[in-house]
Amino acid sequence: MAVAETQSPDTFTPYEPTPGEEYMNEQQLAHFRQILLNWKNDLMAEVDRTVRHLQEDANNYADPADRATQEEGFNLELRTRDRERKLLKKINETIEKIDEDDYGFCDACGIEIGIRRLEARPTATLCVDCKTLSELKEKQLGG
Repeated sequence: MAVAETQSPDTFTPYEPTPGEEYMNEQQLAHFRQILLNWKNDLMAEVDRTVRHLQEDANNYADPADRATQEEGFNLELRTRDRERKLLKKINETIEKIDEDDYGFCDACGIEIGIRRLEARPTATLCVDCKTLSELKEKQLGG
Protein backbone atom coordinates (compact mmCIF):
# COMPACT_ATOMS: atom_id res chain seq x y z
CA MET A 1 0.00 0.00 0.00
CA ALA A 2 1.38 3.41 -0.97
CA VAL A 3 1.35 6.18 1.57
CA ALA A 4 0.29 9.61 0.34
CA GLU A 5 2.88 12.19 1.33
CA THR A 6 0.48 15.12 1.44
CA GLN A 7 -2.16 13.69 3.76
CA SER A 8 -2.70 15.39 7.09
CA PRO A 9 -2.58 13.20 10.21
CA ASP A 10 -6.34 13.10 10.60
CA THR A 11 -7.22 12.63 6.92
CA PHE A 12 -5.02 9.68 5.99
CA THR A 13 -6.25 6.63 4.13
CA PRO A 14 -6.74 3.78 6.62
CA TYR A 15 -4.35 0.89 6.16
CA GLU A 16 -5.99 -2.25 4.83
CA PRO A 17 -3.89 -5.32 5.63
CA THR A 18 -4.07 -8.28 3.30
CA PRO A 19 -5.08 -11.66 4.73
CA GLY A 20 -2.12 -13.33 6.43
CA GLU A 21 -0.03 -10.16 6.35
CA GLU A 22 2.59 -9.93 9.10
CA TYR A 23 1.84 -7.34 11.79
CA MET A 24 4.09 -4.27 11.66
CA ASN A 25 5.73 -5.16 8.39
CA GLU A 26 7.59 -2.56 6.31
CA GLN A 27 4.43 -1.20 4.67
CA GLN A 28 2.63 -0.77 7.99
CA LEU A 29 5.66 0.87 9.59
CA ALA A 30 5.93 3.24 6.60
CA HIS A 31 2.20 4.04 6.95
CA PHE A 32 2.59 5.01 10.60
CA ARG A 33 5.85 6.86 10.02
CA GLN A 34 4.10 9.02 7.42
CA ILE A 35 1.15 9.70 9.74
CA LEU A 36 3.58 10.76 12.49
CA LEU A 37 5.70 12.90 10.15
CA ASN A 38 2.61 14.67 8.79
CA TRP A 39 1.39 15.30 12.33
CA LYS A 40 4.82 16.61 13.33
CA ASN A 41 4.95 18.93 10.30
CA ASP A 42 1.49 20.30 11.11
CA LEU A 43 2.52 20.99 14.71
CA MET A 44 5.75 22.68 13.60
CA ALA A 45 3.76 24.90 11.21
CA GLU A 46 1.53 25.88 14.17
CA VAL A 47 4.63 26.84 16.17
CA ASP A 48 5.80 29.06 13.31
CA ARG A 49 2.35 30.69 13.06
CA THR A 50 2.34 31.35 16.80
CA VAL A 51 5.76 33.00 16.72
CA ARG A 52 4.68 35.23 13.83
CA HIS A 53 1.39 36.04 15.57
CA LEU A 54 3.09 36.98 18.83
CA GLN A 55 5.62 39.16 17.01
CA GLU A 56 3.17 40.87 14.66
CA ASP A 57 0.17 41.31 16.96
CA ALA A 58 1.94 42.47 20.12
CA ASN A 59 0.40 45.88 20.71
CA ASN A 60 0.96 48.14 23.68
CA TYR A 61 -2.66 49.02 24.39
CA ALA A 62 -3.29 52.05 26.57
CA ASP A 63 -6.44 50.51 28.01
CA PRO A 64 -5.60 47.97 30.75
CA ALA A 65 -8.60 45.81 29.81
CA ASP A 66 -7.40 45.58 26.19
CA ARG A 67 -3.88 44.73 27.37
CA ALA A 68 -5.24 42.05 29.71
CA THR A 69 -7.34 40.54 26.94
CA GLN A 70 -4.35 40.42 24.61
CA GLU A 71 -2.12 38.89 27.30
CA GLU A 72 -4.74 36.26 28.14
CA GLY A 73 -4.96 35.34 24.47
CA PHE A 74 -1.17 35.06 24.26
CA ASN A 75 -1.07 32.97 27.44
CA LEU A 76 -3.68 30.57 26.08
CA GLU A 77 -1.77 30.25 22.83
CA LEU A 78 1.49 29.60 24.69
CA ARG A 79 -0.12 26.93 26.89
CA THR A 80 -1.42 25.23 23.76
CA ARG A 81 2.05 25.36 22.19
CA ASP A 82 3.53 23.88 25.39
CA ARG A 83 1.15 20.91 25.16
CA GLU A 84 2.09 20.55 21.49
CA ARG A 85 5.80 20.68 22.43
CA LYS A 86 5.22 17.70 24.73
CA LEU A 87 3.31 15.96 21.94
CA LEU A 88 6.20 16.60 19.52
CA LYS A 89 8.49 14.85 22.00
CA LYS A 90 6.15 11.84 22.05
CA ILE A 91 5.98 11.84 18.25
CA ASN A 92 9.80 11.85 18.02
CA GLU A 93 10.03 9.02 20.56
CA THR A 94 7.46 7.04 18.57
CA ILE A 95 9.40 7.56 15.32
CA GLU A 96 12.49 6.25 17.16
CA LYS A 97 10.48 3.15 18.15
CA ILE A 98 9.62 2.63 14.48
CA ASP A 99 13.31 3.02 13.57
CA GLU A 100 14.23 0.44 16.23
CA ASP A 101 11.52 -1.96 14.94
CA ASP A 102 9.83 -1.79 18.36
CA TYR A 103 6.54 -0.13 17.37
CA GLY A 104 3.00 -1.41 17.67
CA PHE A 105 3.37 -3.64 20.71
CA CYS A 106 2.08 -2.94 24.23
CA ASP A 107 4.78 -1.75 26.64
CA ALA A 108 3.00 -3.50 29.52
CA CYS A 109 2.04 -6.94 28.16
CA GLY A 110 3.77 -7.16 24.78
CA ILE A 111 0.72 -7.96 22.63
CA GLU A 112 -0.17 -6.18 19.41
CA ILE A 113 -1.75 -2.77 20.01
CA GLY A 114 -3.63 -3.01 16.72
CA ILE A 115 -3.67 -1.02 13.51
CA ARG A 116 -6.97 0.79 14.14
CA ARG A 117 -5.98 1.86 17.67
CA LEU A 118 -2.63 3.12 16.36
CA GLU A 119 -4.35 5.01 13.57
CA ALA A 120 -6.59 6.66 16.18
CA ARG A 121 -3.63 7.36 18.50
CA PRO A 122 -0.29 6.81 16.69
CA THR A 123 1.70 7.48 19.87
CA ALA A 124 -0.15 4.80 21.89
CA THR A 125 2.16 2.54 23.89
CA LEU A 126 -0.47 0.39 25.60
CA CYS A 127 -3.11 -1.98 24.23
CA VAL A 128 -6.74 -1.16 25.01
CA ASP A 129 -6.88 -3.59 27.95
CA CYS A 130 -3.71 -2.29 29.63
CA LYS A 131 -4.73 1.34 29.02
CA THR A 132 -8.15 0.68 30.57
CA LEU A 133 -6.52 -0.99 33.58
CA SER A 134 -4.07 1.91 33.91
CA GLU A 135 -6.91 4.46 33.85
CA LEU A 136 -8.87 2.49 36.48
CA LYS A 137 -5.84 2.36 38.76
CA GLU A 138 -5.25 6.08 38.26
CA LYS A 139 -8.89 6.83 39.08
CA GLN A 140 -8.76 4.70 42.25
CA LEU A 141 -5.52 6.28 43.44
CA GLY A 142 -6.77 9.76 42.61
CA GLY A 143 -3.76 10.50 40.41
